[in-house]
Amino acid sequence: MNAYDALETRSDEARAENLARALPEIIRAAQSAPGLSAHLGAIAPDTITDRAALARLPVLRKSALVKAQAAMPPFGGLNATGLSEFEHVFQSPGPIYEPGRTGHDWWRLGRFLHASGVGRGDVVQNCFSYHLVPAGMMFENAARAVGATVLPAGTGQTELQVIAARDVGATTYAGTPDFLKIILEKADEMGISLALTKAVVGGGALFPSLRAFYADRGITCRQCYATADLGNIAYESDAMDGMIVDEGVIVEIVRPGTGDPVPEGEVGEVVVTALNRDYPLIRFATGDLSAALPGQSPCGRTNMRIKGWMGRADQTTKIKGMFVRPEQVAALVAHHDEIHRARVIASRTGEKDVMTVRIETRAQNPALYEATVLSTLKLKGEVELVPPGSLPNDGLVIEDLRRYD
Repeated sequence: MNAYDALETRSDEARAENLARALPEIIRAAQSAPGLSAHLGAIAPDTITDRAALARLPVLRKSALVKAQAAMPPFGGLNATGLSEFEHVFQSPGPIYEPGRTGHDWWRLGRFLHASGVGRGDVVQNCFSYHLVPAGMMFENAARAVGATVLPAGTGQTELQVIAARDVGATTYAGTPDFLKIILEKADEMGISLALTKAVVGGGALFPSLRAFYADRGITCRQCYATADLGNIAYESDAMDGMIVDEGVIVEIVRPGTGDPVPEGEVGEVVVTALNRDYPLIRFATGDLSAALPGQSPCGRTNMRIKGWMGRADQTTKIKGMFVRPEQVAALVAHHDEIHRARVIASRTGEKDVMTVRIETRAQNPALYEATVLSTLKLKGEVELVPPGSLPNDGLVIEDLRRYD
């Protein structure tokens, strides 16, 4: 195995020793951030030296982050580095603001690209968005960390994507899992052969059928699990046996709605502590479900492994690479007096995510609500009108019909 650095192959003892030094330092950094200091309360950093001690600290939920940012913009007082020191400020749906820096592998996704075989000599066609959200810059930063050249392609404009990929000799695709298929099919339609042999994806589920489609085209596709708040959390390696936790975070699997760690193998909510002195989020609850795998990866990397993304601990659902939250559905209902209830349904058609919005109303024209759906949910969706009382009385406002096995 060609390791990114020595951290990947540490022994359990060495990792515990490093953690005993790193945790007090990151707690001190968090205490210098007013929002985090208030959240954590009075704790002695030198007493937080292992996972058991960390598990006694309160969980920070995204809903609390949104409230904190409203009270203390832009980062809710959770940043230990001043605003003027950050090179970027990003806005994700919510809105939620995240800081960004251009330092070496600041989001730690370089480790993922390296494990995927991306490096000097590669040209990465970066099809993540560069507009407001951080995904584009996260993968730009990663590609630079491993010495690759970047084509900042962004999203959409499929025909131009094909032409650019051909002209610059792109070898690696970076983007959401399903957009590459659209590019490849457009290239076939145009009679253009592309040099892509690697794909590094995130921002959505990589379905087995889609991975197989790429493999049949000679493209090795690997996925990571990352968020705008935390950077890289876990990633696949050539072993293809779960996802290896990144060396710059501590991952706990806890019982949903609590901060209590669950036994190895039990499905629970992913809670992450970022060892990032600029933005030291402590026990940040992602809302995602996963489970810890026993043992170490056959690839030789020794850190904890998780099964990967296994759904949401709450109803918040990622569709087309964007989160849709219950509060957004509530805003849609509130926007029109004649809407009784609404339900967002996520499904798949032809390897692409589809969002259907079912609205209880006596109205007859779906076009009346298309603009509101786009403005509140931030995505285009198929609007279906149903009579009042038609939707199930089960409390769900977001239903995910996609299957991940």
